[in-house]
Amino acid sequence: MNQQIQIVNVDFVKQANGALVYRLIDQHGPISRIQVSEMSGLAAASVTKITRNLLRLGLIKEVAQQQSTGGRRATSIVAERQQFVCLLIRLGRTSVTVAAMNLATEILFKRKYQLQTEQTVEQLEQYLLKHIRESLSELQQNDYQIIACGITVPGFVDQQSNTIRFMPQLNLQKPWKLAESIQQLIQLPVFIGHDVRALALAESYFGKTRETSDSLLLRIHRGVAAGIILNRELFSGSKNNLGEIGHTQVDPLGKRCKCGNFGCLETLVSNQAIEDSVRELLQQGHHCDGVTLQNCHLDTICAAVNQGDPLLVELFQRIGKYIGQVLAVCINVLNPEKIILSGQITQAQQVLFPAIEKALQAMALSDFVQNTALEASELAHDDIIGAFALIKRALWNGELLVQLLED
Repeated sequence: MNQQIQIVNVDFVKQANGALVYRLIDQHGPISRIQVSEMSGLAAASVTKITRNLLRLGLIKEVAQQQSTGGRRATSIVAERQQFVCLLIRLGRTSVTVAAMNLATEILFKRKYQLQTEQTVEQLEQYLLKHIRESLSELQQNDYQIIACGITVPGFVDQQSNTIRFMPQLNLQKPWKLAESIQQLIQLPVFIGHDVRALALAESYFGKTRETSDSLLLRIHRGVAAGIILNRELFSGSKNNLGEIGHTQVDPLGKRCKCGNFGCLETLVSNQAIEDSVRELLQQGHHCDGVTLQNCHLDTICAAVNQGDPLLVELFQRIGKYIGQVLAVCINVLNPEKIILSGQITQAQQVLFPAIEKALQAMALSDFVQNTALEASELAHDDIIGAFALIKRALWNGELLVQLLED
C-alpha cells in the first residue's frame, strides 16, 4: 500500500513539475532554461530533462540565443503555438458552433449550425458527431496536429464523470456521455464544461482578469449566470456547479421563471426579457427612437439607449439596479477584485454601468465596493474561447501534457 502511494505521489510530482515548466515557457518565453529554473525553483537538471521531453513532442522550440553576460550564451525557448490545433464546440440551446483554433488563439475555421426544435438526445448526438467528423477530416487533410477537443454547454456538467447532467432544451433521463462519444470518435482527449464558467476561465487567461486573483464574470445572454475565479483558479465546488445567480429573486411579483420561481433576475435582464419589455412598451403605444416591433432586437435597443431615448434609458437604469442588487450580495460574500460583465447588453454600458454602480454603493459594503472594479468583457470569439480555455488549463496543470507525452 505504501509503495502504491509513493508511486502515485511521484507521478503527481512529475506532472506538476512538467506543467510548471511548460506554463512558465508559455507565459514568459523567450526564456532560458536557467531563468525557468530560477522562477520555478526546480533544479537545472530537472528543467533540462523536462524541456527535452517538451522539445521532442514539439510543444516548445529553441530560438535565438540570449546576449551573453559572460560565459556561454543561453539559448532561449518559447512555446510552439502555430503547429498544434484544438477542436472547439459550443453546444447552445438553438445552435451549435464547431471551430478549430491553434494555440496562438488564431481561428482556422468556425461554423454555426442551427438545431432542430424537437430532437432526442440520440438524434442530437448523431448530428453533432456528423459535423465533428467532417471538421476532423478537413483538419487532417491540411496536416494540422490536433491535440484535444473542448466543448461547452449551458447545462450542469459533472467534472468527475465528464458527463452532462442537465441541459435546458433536453429532457435528460440519465447523464449524457457526450464527451465519451466524441472521444471514441476522434481518439483524442475531450474536456467539457459549463459555458459561463469556462468563459470566466478564459477571461482570467486572456482577458481583463489576467492580473487579478479573485474575480467574478456575469454573463447575460439567453440566460444569466456567473463564473467565479478564486486564487486564480476556477471555483466549481464539490458539487461541480455553482454561479446560477440568474435565479436569484429580485421581484416577488414578477414573471414566472423557468426554474419555477417568480421574478428571478433572468426574467428581467436576459436578452429575451429586455426585448419582451420593449415590445410591450411599443404595443402600448409608446415611442422609442429607432426601435419598432419589426426590429426590436437587443442591438437596436442598446443603440437607442446610447442615443438617449428617455424611455429606454429609464428601462436600462432599472435593469442596472436589478443587476447591482444581486451583485451586491456577491461582493459581500466574495469581495472580488473585479467584476466582468459579458454579453450584448454591455453595448449600453454608458447608461447601464452607472446604474449598477449606484446600486452597489447603496447595497454592498462600502469598503468592498471601493476595491471592486466593474468592467465589460472584450474577449474575442466569446462563443468558443471558453472551450479553448478548458484545453489551456489542461496543458497548464499537466493533465493534457501527460497524455500527449504518453502518446
